[in-house]
Amino acid sequence: MDLVIVTGASKGLGLAICQRLLIEDYKVVGIARSKTDEFTKLEEENKNKLFYTKYDFINTKGIHELIKLITKKYGNIYGLVNNAAVGHDGILGTMHESQISELIKVNIEAPIFLTKYASRSMLMKLRGRIINISSIIASTGFNGLSVYGATKASLNGFTKSLARELGKAKITVNTIAPGYMQTAMTSGLQGKKLESIKRRSPLGHLATVTDVAGTVAYLLSNDAKNITGTTITVDAGSTA
Repeated sequence: MDLVIVTGASKGLGLAICQRLLIEDYKVVGIARSKTDEFTKLEEENKNKLFYTKYDFINTKGIHELIKLITKKYGNIYGLVNNAAVGHDGILGTMHESQISELIKVNIEAPIFLTKYASRSMLMKLRGRIINISSIIASTGFNGLSVYGATKASLNGFTKSLARELGKAKITVNTIAPGYMQTAMTSGLQGKKLESIKRRSPLGHLATVTDVAGTVAYLLSNDAKNITGTTITVDAGSTA
């Protein structure tokens, strides 16, 4: 049973990814700052397949030890889903420097360090999948999300170059760029703003966390063995 690490796993998209990967019969290590009731319930239903690890990615210095611990406890890593992120919004001129630093640490540095150490396990086996969760904001922009958008755009560039580095070892690296989904991070988008976003979609609705989780499962599968260095957009066509 292949082992996949999912970060930001306790709620929203991360939880949906864990649910889908369990259906696909992966062994999953879910990493999050805290464990939600929903994750606990899922863990109890999948005692030999889903495992929780507590970690806050603001502490980038401990990531090497974190991956060593996971590998020692659960075995070689087949897949890494870099989903954890923070989403502070605000006008750049008035945003506190500490918030900017947190966005860069959690959204850029942490995924890079995680990938650095997890990919070593993949290189030993000459197989693996790395999936970076970005956002359509990386390419479209959005008022008040300039720093968040910058962090997500960096993942797109990271994916392209890393795919070239790891390709010879049969390791694929891809990005998924979700559109607006109804998660905790977009809970502030209600009323007219939400309806405006829905109208942009040719399909007339938002993408769901289930849609994105299905795309993760596809990229982890053998069917996607020749897909690498690309970004797959899951946004119900809103950027078409």
